[in-house]
Amino acid sequence: MNTGFLTIYWRDMIRFFRFKTLLISSLVQPALWMAFFGIAMSANFNRLTSEIPSIPGVPSVDYLTYMAAGVIAMTTLFTSLFGGIVLLFDKNWGLMREIFASPLPRNHIIFGIALSGMTKTFIQAFIIMVFAIFLGAAFFAGFTAAETILSIFGILLFVGVFSLGFLFLSAAISISLESPEGLQGIITLLTMPIFFASNALYPIDAFPPVLQAISIVNPLSHLVSGIRYFAIGDNFQAIGIHYTATSMDIAFSFLLLILFAALMFALAWWRFRKATVT
Repeated sequence: MNTGFLTIYWRDMIRFFRFKTLLISSLVQPALWMAFFGIAMSANFNRLTSEIPSIPGVPSVDYLTYMAAGVIAMTTLFTSLFGGIVLLFDKNWGLMREIFASPLPRNHIIFGIALSGMTKTFIQAFIIMVFAIFLGAAFFAGFTAAETILSIFGILLFVGVFSLGFLFLSAAISISLESPEGLQGIITLLTMPIFFASNALYPIDAFPPVLQAISIVNPLSHLVSGIRYFAIGDNFQAIGIHYTATSMDIAFSFLLLILFAALMFALAWWRFRKATVT
């Protein structure tokens, strides 16, 4: 069995752990976002919603808990979109020409980069969960040990499928460009509407109809919904809004993420088949 993608995978993971600055910054940045933005905004939202009556029998969570799920999703999005930049460096250094000339199937390059990027998102998501709980986020409140383990597995499953979709997209963009600056510009253009037209930091109920329609098909919204379902529960009140979700709702979100990942792989595979590196 050809396992060439494992070579690509381990090479990228070794590079990730070897460059300490990249490793530390990728872990510290979401923690700082959580510490400063999360705590500051949580204090403001809790003050503004303090007079809203609680719904009897429905647990209430503070804004820190609510937005912590969004920070996990945000970090996954950013890490995944930048995951393909390694391909541009390989192109500029001449390594990609050698890889393309080898017997290694091109889809193995895609899988190797995607799996390494997914591993990085798993590490970051787990660290953010632990840090959020340390700051006071009520993740897994009232859960048994078995329920907590299953919930963590569910979160990582959603994170993994979501990250694969955007890693495939990043790979498709990267193999089509010649400079990292071009990739950074496209990613910056993509992240703004994807992140802010989602339910990561605030509810979408007050959005204009057009933005609500975008949010409904936004993969990031479905990732956030899955994380909140597993980390908080299927019935809770936050910032004055009652949230409920059924297992069918979450299954539907998961299937949409799988469909998105499949479409992005098809795009990446098409671009890699057409790509020429000189």
